[in-house]
Amino acid sequence: MLELRPNCERCDCDLPAASVDALICSFECTFCRTCAEQALALRCPNCGGELVRRPIRPAEKLERFPASTQRVHKA
Repeated sequence: MLELRPNCERCDCDLPAASVDALICSFECTFCRTCAEQALALRCPNCGGELVRRPIRPAEKLERFPASTQRVHKA
């Protein structure tokens, strides 16, 4: 199950679980759409993998399987 990390690892902006602007790689590194497209060319700087839109977990499932609250930020 995806962690649904709460922020962009590059700029630290908030990315709520329902955000359509969250992109992830296969290791779940998480970036906002602006950073992913403009600064990273849709490539994860950590693993080199492709950044794709993070799926949105249905609201009723978030109650039982909440998003992560642990922020990851690599300035």
